Amino acid sequence: MVQPCSAVIIGVGPEQGLGAALARYFATKGLHVFIAGRSEDKLQRVADAIRQKGGSATPVIADATVGRDVEHLFKMAQLGGFKIDIAAYNVDSNIPSPLLETDEETFTRLWQQNCLGAFLFGKAAVNAMKDRKQGTLFFTGATASLRAKPPFTAFACAKAGVRALAQGMAREFGPQGIHVVHAVIDGVIDGDRARQQFPDYVKAKGKEGLLQLEAIAQTYWAVHEQHPSAWTHELDLRPFKEPF
Repeated sequence: MVQPCSAVIIGVGPEQGLGAALARYFATKGLHVFIAGRSEDKLQRVADAIRQKGGSATPVIADATVGRDVEHLFKMAQLGGFKIDIAAYNVDSNIPSPLLETDEETFTRLWQQNCLGAFLFGKAAVNAMKDRKQGTLFFTGATASLRAKPPFTAFACAKAGVRALAQGMAREFGPQGIHVVHAVIDGVIDGDRARQQFPDYVKAKGKEGLLQLEAIAQTYWAVHEQHPSAWTHELDLRPFKEPF
């Protein structure tokens, strides 16, 4: 009996966001998607939209920073005999704050939501994949993963930690058949978050200056399909007009 395949994605928020876009795209490839986040309403809207297009999705309320929530998510994802082909950590919490104005609570929260959550999710994903010695684990990073610029120093510390986590996991679990990928999103994603928070910047960039959601999802899928003799561990994605 062939086991059905699934994808687990945490950090699914608005319908026009990267988590939802990954879920929609993976569903079109025949995967049952388990989508996780803290907002039941948002998860349900994304799941309904996937089902309306002929895909299958299960929403699971989970806080990435709470270990028991992450464990529950992966237990749910393995019910019914599902084998997890893809796990994607897409939580991205950012707060602009000059260093001398950054309090301990803010620094800790950014580290928990970006780095601690990635550790909890990554560990659970590997545990779910290791017996089959197969699967792709994605960590969505940012420009701040590579360099810190004020007023985002605290955010950069957390994202650099995610990058280090991904490197260590790739070296440890790649030889066991698990493909660990760190994707640096170098630019602004054309989604609800950017359009609501800084509409003038989005307008100035224009569509060609923004990362398109489905294009990112297509790249994730292409990396997932790579032959193990030529795996990509880290890649950066940016609009062709974005300077770097």
